[in-house]
Amino acid sequence: MASSAFERAGGFAKVRRIISAFYDRVLDSEDLQKHFVDIDMRRLIDHQTKFIASVMGGPASFSDDALYRSHRSLNISRSEFNEVAAILRETLEDFDLDEADIDYVCGEVVKREPLIVSASE
Repeated sequence: MASSAFERAGGFAKVRRIISAFYDRVLDSEDLQKHFVDIDMRRLIDHQTKFIASVMGGPASFSDDALYRSHRSLNISRSEFNEVAAILRETLEDFDLDEADIDYVCGEVVKREPLIVSASE
C-alpha cells in the first residue's frame, strides 16, 4: 500500500495532470483570470505541482515563506481564495483521489490562507 497521498495519487506525472486541469478551470473563471495575465503558465504549473506534491507528502519541498513571497503583492481576496480552493477540491474529486486525501490536501491549502490573501474585500 502506498504510504503517502502523493504516492496514492500516482506521483509527479499524475499530480501535474491534476494541476494542469485545475488551472484550466481557474482560467475559465472571470473573477480569477485577471491574476494570470502575462503569467508563464508552464512555470506556474511546475511550481504548483511541487507545492501540491509537497503537501501530499511527496519529495518536493515548498516553504510557507516562498508561498507568502510569491503571493503577497497579488492582492488576492478571501472570496478569490475560496473560489480557488473550491476548484482545487472539484479537480481532485474528478481525478478520483481518496476522499481522505482530498480533505487533507484541501485542509493544508486552507491553513495557508493567511500567506496568500492580502486584499480586503
